[in-house]
Amino acid sequence: MIKRPEPVDEEVLFDGRSLISETDLKGVITFVNRKFVEMTGYSKKEAVGQPHNILRHPDMPKAAFEGMWKIIKEGKTWEGYVKNLRKDGKYYWVIVTIVPKKDENGNIIGYIASRKMPDRNHLQKIIRQYEEMLEKE
Repeated sequence: MIKRPEPVDEEVLFDGRSLISETDLKGVITFVNRKFVEMTGYSKKEAVGQPHNILRHPDMPKAAFEGMWKIIKEGKTWEGYVKNLRKDGKYYWVIVTIVPKKDENGNIIGYIASRKMPDRNHLQKIIRQYEEMLEKE
């Protein structure tokens, strides 16, 4: 497994272009696109086979991901604000939409995550919520 970098308090703004990743049922990366490589700093070779939580920034509360897993395991779509940790220790904020990937019989076989630019005004509210959640952990 790749060692997570020490966080650096420097944001890299996400430009909103299509950043896609796919995982298996356990959250292990099975596919990343070029924008994923560009934003995270991890090559496709480095990323594929790693748990997606290599991108988890320590400022993200565990409860946010517990809710996400509950929803996507039920076959529903989840959307939320996420602060991700890049390979260089910098961070970026995105709104992530995760949809279950299903086979021809309707069984969930993995998950597809796409990202879009966060609303910078709403982001301040989210940051405060996450700080409160972290204090309770």
